[in-house]
Amino acid sequence: MIARPLRAYRRLRLGTRLALGLGVLSLLVFAALGTALTTYMRDFLERQLGEQMKIVQTVQSKDAAAHGTVTREPYYGWYTAVYDVTGGTAELRRPADVPADTGPLTALAQRRAGADTELVGTAHLDGEGTYRLRACAVGPGVVLVTAAPMEGVEETVEQLVTVQVVAFALALVALVVSGRGLLRRGLKPLSDIASTAHGIASHDLTESAARLPLRADAPGGGPEVEELRTAFNTMLEHIDDSLAVRAEAERRLRRFVADASHELRTPLMSVRGYADLFQYAAANAPEERDRHLARLRSEAARMGVLLDDLLLLARLDADEDAAPLRLADTDLVELVREAADAFRAAHPDHPLTLTVPDAPVRLRLDAPRIRQVLDNLLTNAAVHTPAGTGVFVAASVTAGAALVRVTDTGPGIPPGDRDRVFDRFYRVDKARTRDRGGSGLGLAVAASLTRAHDGDITLASTAGATEFTVRLPLPPAGLTPPPSAG
Repeated sequence: MIARPLRAYRRLRLGTRLALGLGVLSLLVFAALGTALTTYMRDFLERQLGEQMKIVQTVQSKDAAAHGTVTREPYYGWYTAVYDVTGGTAELRRPADVPADTGPLTALAQRRAGADTELVGTAHLDGEGTYRLRACAVGPGVVLVTAAPMEGVEETVEQLVTVQVVAFALALVALVVSGRGLLRRGLKPLSDIASTAHGIASHDLTESAARLPLRADAPGGGPEVEELRTAFNTMLEHIDDSLAVRAEAERRLRRFVADASHELRTPLMSVRGYADLFQYAAANAPEERDRHLARLRSEAARMGVLLDDLLLLARLDADEDAAPLRLADTDLVELVREAADAFRAAHPDHPLTLTVPDAPVRLRLDAPRIRQVLDNLLTNAAVHTPAGTGVFVAASVTAGAALVRVTDTGPGIPPGDRDRVFDRFYRVDKARTRDRGGSGLGLAVAASLTRAHDGDITLASTAGATEFTVRLPLPPAGLTPPPSAG
């Protein structure tokens, strides 16, 4: 029986529930206030009646002392009786103006015979109603009992209760109705936030470019609602940024898969074509067979390098616990010298100028990987500049970092391409062949390997100069890089 109303109450809106709760609280307050007011009024009227009876008995006591009894009612409906209590029992003196039911008056007179002060009480007289009784001594062995009707007090109290019930009921209805309106207005900002949440829930977030255009921007509601609105909008901004990052990651993944497929397709087609030619050449011309076999090996080696780069990038992106690095105490200056010597041997048409410190620069790094970074930067300078272009390599130490700058005096990189040179499979010159322009992974691999060493690569390019700067952090002062564990 209780569960059903409770479920119905829980389904009500918050404003209605708060209004009902306010009504219940007000009802309790009104009940307590009405009870206190009624009790006070009853006590006040009874005290007034008692004072009136005391004054009347003062007059009646003189009359009873002079004549032995009181035969006249002081007020309509009042009764007066004089009792003789000398024999230990209360004997009513005649004549007397008493009701038919004299038992309560006699009992009070009997009690007064053994008491030293006036006695006051309330009793119900059969056929008469409720009366207020007061007994006092008139003389030795004589007790005067006065009975005053309580009808006036009861009627006044009943009228007061009726007025209170009507007034409190009207006030309660007005309070609930007006409170409901005020609460609805006060909770409207919360309803706006809920509407915004419903709008977001109906928004399709499965699209790769999904965004959240809705925000809870309705003003008002007070500091608490404003705090909730700010937190809600901050959460939406975070979700929106996450969706944007996800969309960008999906776009880059699709582009990466498409570029990787395209890059792998070319050597695979070449391998297939040379395999067909090899089969034909093997039956007719042995010298052609050797040439095609060499091309097969070249394409297979090129595809192997591409796959190795892709695997390295995937492992670096995954941020695996077992990172593909073998860190050891290494002299960066020696690595730069080795990379410069290899470049001079492989690209004699590009004069190279080397500037390095005289003292070793000891760092904890993976020497083959950093050498790969330097080789990629130098190869990039040779591939994208005409023969005779000067290349400059400089190593230096600044506060907290070691720097390696690779600079060429070629045509530079257009401004629109500078932000994307480190993207995978991106080529500044779209007209270059893959034999001449590479796979577009060199700079991406260099950037990823540098980040894996907690460093970074920056680009500065103008017309006639392009400079890549590799920054690697130095070990803390006073600490020697520990030896390699492997």
